[in-house]
This record gives sequence, structure tokens and C-alpha cells, in this order.
Amino acid sequence: MIFRQLFEPLSSTYTYLIGCEHTGQALLIDPVVNSLERDLAVLHELGLTLALTLDTHIHADHITGARHLKERVGSRIGMPALERLPCTDLGIEHEQPVTLGSVSIRPLHTPGHTDGHFAYVAGERVFTGDALLIDGCGRTDFQNGSAAVLYRSVTQTLFALPEEQLVYPGHDYQGRRVSSIGQEKARNPRLGQGRSQAEFEALMAGLNLPYPKFIDHAVPGNRQCGVCPTDLPEQLQAYCHRMTESTQG
Repeated sequence: MIFRQLFEPLSSTYTYLIGCEHTGQALLIDPVVNSLERDLAVLHELGLTLALTLDTHIHADHITGARHLKERVGSRIGMPALERLPCTDLGIEHEQPVTLGSVSIRPLHTPGHTDGHFAYVAGERVFTGDALLIDGCGRTDFQNGSAAVLYRSVTQTLFALPEEQLVYPGHDYQGRRVSSIGQEKARNPRLGQGRSQAEFEALMAGLNLPYPKFIDHAVPGNRQCGVCPTDLPEQLQAYCHRMTESTQG
């Protein structure tokens, strides 16, 4: 399996490229619209053809690149089926494998950050989106989020994976790239260390986080599989400005 971890600095989003060595087909997990040219350049460099994009959920902090990539190269759009988005080509369902040549992706429904959130298992890796971050987790106070539901998603679904399973999160704000299920069970200050559901709910209720600055533009755009609004304020236009420089690991 060909693998690359790519980083978009404005929203601190990780995009993941997975390719089949035998067929030359590839997919992107959580592509960001302002990094579209970078992603296409990396695919070209590796000699891969983009066949599919997968989003872990309806994002509130960036616009997905799914629609624009489909328009450019004909890739199919995979989104959680329960979102019922008309722009979706492939509805993702819990434990229904997604195959791309010799690569098999196992979707896991992990609601709580949003009610339609999915994680994706591919071999030794699990791509956890915003459900489980390195030493943290996504917030639960919007988009039908629920601390109780997220607690169960992480402790009963993700923490049930093998401890050596590598955790690749949807974001990191401190430059960290990878963790493991065992590490998060032992160290995560929100969901690990044997923390109870009641403790987690109280912790999340006390965060008092600011209102997300891009959510009112991102969610409607992402419910259309990645449409940039035409009325973006000047200070937010960078979220839809396409960068060409490559930032990858």
C-alpha cells in the first residue's frame, strides 16, 4: 500500500493518500479544497490516478476538496450514507468495506463529534478524523454532537482495536503526526487513563470553547461536497484560496 500524510496549515488538517501498488488507483481521506493542487501534484509524482475521496464527516473548519477533485479528474465522492447528500457517489456504511484494487478500507461509525462521523481502518492504520486526536478529541457542542456518544464511540469502538494499531488523526495543532491505540488508552487526558463517562461529560461541558469562525460557511459548503461560498469575508478567503506549494510528510 502506498501511503502519504499531507498537512494543510490553515486548519491544521491532515489529508491521507492511500494508493494500490498493483492498479495505480488512489483515494484521499479528508481532502481540503485549498490544497487541491498540492494533492494532484503528489498523485502525479507517484504515478497514481485518484479514484475516490472519503470524508470522515461534514467538516466545520474547512471546505472539502471532494467536488473540485471530481470535476478535475473524475474521482468518485464517498460520504457517510446517513448524511443523505445528493452529491455523493458512494454512501459509506458501518463495517461495509470499501475496496480499491488490493486496498481494503473498513469504515467504523464513530459519532459524537458529529452524528455522521466515521473512522477508517486500513491495514495497520486507523484514520480517526476528529473523534480521536492525539492526546485529545474533537468538540461535541455542535452538529448534533454528544459527549456521551463520543465517549462510547472511542472507548467501545476505537479502543477495541489492537493496541498496536496506528492512529492517524484528522488534525493536530502541535506538529504531532501519529499515535497508537495503546498510547491513547494509556495517555489521552480526555478519554484514556480509565476516565469514566461522567468525568468525560463534565470535562467537555466545561470547555467553554469559542464559536467556530468558519462553521457557518463550511457546513453548507460541505453538505454540497465542497462548494466555496461566494460571499466570504476577506479575512476568511484563504480557506478557499488554492495553495500550490507541497506540504507533506
